Amino acid sequence: MRLFVAVTPPSSALAELADATALLHALPDAGRLRWAAPDTWHFTLAFLGEVDEGLLPELTERLGRAAHRHPAHELWLARGGRFGDRVLWAGAEGDVGVLGELARSAAAGARRAGAGVDESRAFHPHLTLARATGRVSLRPYAEALADFRGSPFRVGRLELVRSRLPGSGVPGERPRYETLAAWDLRT
Repeated sequence: MRLFVAVTPPSSALAELADATALLHALPDAGRLRWAAPDTWHFTLAFLGEVDEGLLPELTERLGRAAHRHPAHELWLARGGRFGDRVLWAGAEGDVGVLGELARSAAAGARRAGAGVDESRAFHPHLTLARATGRVSLRPYAEALADFRGSPFRVGRLELVRSRLPGSGVPGERPRYETLAAWDLRT
């Protein structure tokens, strides 16, 4: 099964961001972007890829320990950015250092449980908003979100999420996410 470890902002924070990104759909070439649905927005702390189901008991135990080592903390969604002209994202401000430590602990716990962890990129807290399908400049989209700052929210939960990739071949079909386990952070 394809897994990742994540933190999901509350629906109120996601709604604020959805309102801010609605205007982006009127920009040139917006139809050439593959937009992520707001109900799929999350911070990926560790991407595990394909994980054998037999590892789940050890993995969930270790991720639970990682969650309990870190305090609940405050973030808010803020500004936009891009990874080249491939991915448009929204960032975070607030206690991002605590979120980074939680990401490192989650990745370490997953490795100790025997799961592979994609460490090809350093952790950069972001929610993927859209992916370019072809040659599209994402600069105007990121610039349009430069002044965005959402309301503060409490990060209090770590999640293990299963990603089911589309298999139907229907154009535009998106992955489906299912939370397999969740743990409260230390209060």
